[in-house]
Amino acid sequence: MTMTVQELTYYPVKGCRGVRVETAELGVAGLAHDRTFMVVDAADDSFRSQRRLPAMAAVTAEVLDDGAALRLSAPGAGSVTVPVAYDGQRREVTLFKRAMGEAVDQGDEAAEWFSQALGAKSRLVRVRPGFDRDGWGETPGKVNFGDAHALLVTTTASLAHLNARIAERGDAAPVPMDRFRPNIVLTGSAEPHVEDRIRRLTVGGTELAYAVIAVRCSVPLVDQATGRRAGPEPVRTLATYRREPAYDNGVSFGMKAAVLRGGRIAVGDAAEVTAWGESESGLAEKPAYARNGS
Repeated sequence: MTMTVQELTYYPVKGCRGVRVETAELGVAGLAHDRTFMVVDAADDSFRSQRRLPAMAAVTAEVLDDGAALRLSAPGAGSVTVPVAYDGQRREVTLFKRAMGEAVDQGDEAAEWFSQALGAKSRLVRVRPGFDRDGWGETPGKVNFGDAHALLVTTTASLAHLNARIAERGDAAPVPMDRFRPNIVLTGSAEPHVEDRIRRLTVGGTELAYAVIAVRCSVPLVDQATGRRAGPEPVRTLATYRREPAYDNGVSFGMKAAVLRGGRIAVGDAAEVTAWGESESGLAEKPAYARNGS
């Protein structure tokens, strides 16, 4: 099966707004600059997330000058451009209570801006030189400050199917794809959730491999344009047909992928499935590789 890349998005700061691009370099840990920065609590250096601070969705972060600077903006907080520190003062940071080791602090100006924008004392950090973190799943791959995987891949057919089910309820508007914060959106298949069964995928000259089905948290309830919770959709409707007993009965949408071969990819590239597997969706027992958590 051959599909086409419809959208490419990277998220410079974990939890903040994505940046749509027409082309991107794909490295071992995902799209260039994807989740290389993270906002942490100034007191204990634990990561900040839309789960608790939905206003993060309205923060725009743009990588400038080939990575030399970062421009931050948000409603009510104005904008600031700060130089990127690739090394220097470091902080011991945690992600989901797991130690990530040292990260490079990005200075007081960025910290003060985020503290004001989010209404919570914060610091901004970047992955340190030589950062090397494993993902998990069928093909674990590598990851920066993403939750656990290099890429999130979704399809337009899956969203169309979800929105048709939401429409059947008659009391909610359709949801846009950005609620799921994907890196790569594919179009060209009529089969909803075909991404569940993909095991190998070539995109342009790159190659991806399936890691795990994407079990969703509360972030899809956040309107990514306003930074406000707008639930109960899409989680309410997903819960009627995408419950995952193997993953603590969470709901799923999309698949997480690892990078086998990097390179340059672009909107409009052909995405060819070269290997298929069975969908994990609906498994009654968690696979062995997932029993240690994510």
